[in-house]
Amino acid sequence: MTATDRQTLLDLITAEAVFHGDFTLSSGKKASYYVDMRKLTLDHRAAPAIGRVMLDLIGDLDVAAVGGLTLGADPIANSVLHASVAGDRPLDAFVVRKEPKDHGRGRQIEGADVAGKRVVVLEDTSTTGQSALKAVEVLRREGAEVIAVAVIVDRKTGAQAAIEAEGLQWLAAFDLDDLGLDAQ
Repeated sequence: MTATDRQTLLDLITAEAVFHGDFTLSSGKKASYYVDMRKLTLDHRAAPAIGRVMLDLIGDLDVAAVGGLTLGADPIANSVLHASVAGDRPLDAFVVRKEPKDHGRGRQIEGADVAGKRVVVLEDTSTTGQSALKAVEVLRREGAEVIAVAVIVDRKTGAQAAIEAEGLQWLAAFDLDDLGLDAQ
């Protein structure tokens, strides 16, 4: 990753993914702004930088795959997968369904086989950490060794403490200070 990737992504987030108003977050908490990272994780301008920034963020970890709870983590995992191949450090990706499929193989984790592998859970933004922890629970049940949770934007509202309480490393590419926002 270059400093240019980080600055490009930060500029896109502040210009196009921060919305002001009255919002209810997935945690049920109220907020006067909303960071809509899906707007950028699915954007051709941001996705390559997201992949490189997140790959750099987890670069010191010895892991085989990345992913998280669908839908938020899916495009991030794909961006990291592509950046890892381009960077000659290939990682696989996985998707954790909210519930196991009721047909076919009945899987709850799609993509890379995670049993016995070291993995990182990805998220776009995190308030309480509950989405990441749901993915961690499913991954552990399937035999994965979850090492860390890595987010693009940390809302600084308790997710880090919840993740670290589970014995996991917390990594964030950006926080509210970087975006010029106050914690709520």
